[in-house]
Amino acid sequence: MMDECYQMWAQLQHEAGTQLHRPTELLLLGMKENPELKTIQDTLSRQGVEHQYLSSEELKKRFPNIGITRGEVGLVDKTGGVLYADKALRALQNAICQMGGTICDGEKVVKIRPGLPAVVKTTSKCYQAKSLVITAGPWTKDLLSPLGIELPLQVLRINVCYWRERVPESYSVSQAFPCLLGLDMAPHHIYAIPSGEYQGLMKVCYHDGNKVDPDKRDCPTASSDTPHIQMLRHFVRDHLPDLNPEPDIMERCMYTNTPDKHFILDCHPKYDNIVIGAGFSGHGFKLAPVVGKILCELSIKLTPSYDLTPFRISRFSGLGKAHL
Repeated sequence: MMDECYQMWAQLQHEAGTQLHRPTELLLLGMKENPELKTIQDTLSRQGVEHQYLSSEELKKRFPNIGITRGEVGLVDKTGGVLYADKALRALQNAICQMGGTICDGEKVVKIRPGLPAVVKTTSKCYQAKSLVITAGPWTKDLLSPLGIELPLQVLRINVCYWRERVPESYSVSQAFPCLLGLDMAPHHIYAIPSGEYQGLMKVCYHDGNKVDPDKRDCPTASSDTPHIQMLRHFVRDHLPDLNPEPDIMERCMYTNTPDKHFILDCHPKYDNIVIGAGFSGHGFKLAPVVGKILCELSIKLTPSYDLTPFRISRFSGLGKAHL
């Protein structure tokens, strides 16, 4: 999928006339014996993706401003990069409008009535269509429940933290600093994106969070965010010593996770003109062009361009007839 995504993002970038993607490389940081690191290296080799293994000494020499505290090694994926999400979304919306589509923003969906046609009632009006594609993110589960299906989706509130560089541009895209993925530093991944989104600030985040009601994302919760922020402080202290030890900016986003962290790309088991795209588990945006293509194919009953077995609803063994 990623091969085609690179092509589709490049095409959109060309059509939009503005930079949407910036190559940076991706550095995976972990212990030599880490099985996930080995699996990723094997996958990159098998797929013919250009990459480079770095010993601890090579890692220190190439990235002197990354702290090596336990003898970590590195794996550099040469194809890594950063998508500028705001610009990409704007370019996609513009493309929709240019091709005759209509974006109805600010309308909350209050009811979906299955059938032919499918009917969607919002706070503003009703819409009818032969086919309906539902990509409602953290609200997907609640929208689908009245249609007789309970998907195993878990909504998490994620802390998005930005840390100021002690020395300007020490971790910036302009200095060819890579994106970073820490594999051994916490129960879940910690990732970092070179400074650029906010001038002089590097994005360092924990790839997990606390359960949340999507309509109350910014409200206080019973679960504290402190342990996750503390993990990030330790990571910054040990591995990114040229950053200030406290985040300058904290924002929030939401993940909608499946149990296996793979997407759901499928038709409703009972209503085959309702197509579902959900559970992107914090790593779906980069694949958006191909995901959109697949959902379109499903909606007009074309054979999908890819094997969708890993993304079918039926893979969840606990989702039996009682849930439909």
